[in-house]
Amino acid sequence: MEAEMPKPSAEHEKLARLAGVWKGTENMHPSEWCPEGSTADGVNTSRVALGGFCVVNDYEQTVGGKTMFSGHGIYTVDPQNNDVVMHWFDSMAGQREEFRGKWEGDILTLTSKNPMMGTMRMTYAFQADGSLASAMDCSQDGQDWKRMFDCIYRRES
Repeated sequence: MEAEMPKPSAEHEKLARLAGVWKGTENMHPSEWCPEGSTADGVNTSRVALGGFCVVNDYEQTVGGKTMFSGHGIYTVDPQNNDVVMHWFDSMAGQREEFRGKWEGDILTLTSKNPMMGTMRMTYAFQADGSLASAMDCSQDGQDWKRMFDCIYRRES
């Protein structure tokens, strides 16, 4: 008798909504990295992987056609508590960072503690028109939040 293979949970299936090529103009708020603030073009290319148990994301931010920042994320679900977990690697730090959070309706909020930036909060909000609103906020104390960027991404494929 053959053992039945595990199947992705409903929480894993929610992550599949992130799959596709998402493009948008990002509003970069003033920060120590960008004192004046600016805009950048952002592209998230994501796919469902490993039998539906994760979503793999490649991100690229460009200004004037030049890559300024890139990252790679792997989203999955912690079976112990149904937290969404994103393991993130990027061109700024080059090491793994772990974000955790939950869905509330069509909104996924993930947070991470980072020694350089404090607490970081990434939000994805699926909009009625099919777009994806996203924002990154930082806080040194977990109470007072400062916006790093926000964007409305449109699915291209």
